[in-house]
Amino acid sequence: MKRIVLPALLFTSLAAPAFADITHSLSSSVQLTVDGASSVAARVPSTYSVSGTNIKVGTGNSDVFGGLTAGSATAAPTMKAGTYDLNVSGNQFSFSESWLQGDAIPAINAGSTVSTTTGQVQSIPAFGSTTTFAGGTKGTLAGGVSSLSGGTVTSLVAGGAGTTAIGQFISTLNVK
Repeated sequence: MKRIVLPALLFTSLAAPAFADITHSLSSSVQLTVDGASSVAARVPSTYSVSGTNIKVGTGNSDVFGGLTAGSATAAPTMKAGTYDLNVSGNQFSFSESWLQGDAIPAINAGSTVSTTTGQVQSIPAFGSTTTFAGGTKGTLAGGVSSLSGGTVTSLVAGGAGTTAIGQFISTLNVK
């Protein structure tokens, strides 16, 4: 009988307790965003071009190639008309002339205005290339994290146009 008890005691003494590092973390967050109003504007320049075959400047004393005037500090250059004639009468010819009036030069600080109460664009510059983004409207946008509910995201409510509401709950368990 002593022989049976001895091996049982031997196995009991060899079993050691297991040790492990365990960490557990909980994290909740809410991000609420209202987009800001903005404008991107680019002035269009004045341009003039002329091309052709069998074409020449007229023969009068004031005949000239077309082009652009110098413009001013507040006005874009304008077109100066040219006077053209056929180089050889009776022969075929081609002629092309194009003109684009550029945007006026605005005063410094002129351009988009944004309302201080709504955050929306009230006026935009009158340029040839303008892209405007209306500002968001808070409306009913809301969100929260409740300490009473174990840190869960609560009351996440969509807002008006141009808003974003993001809620996040993270549970991390590390066993080493």
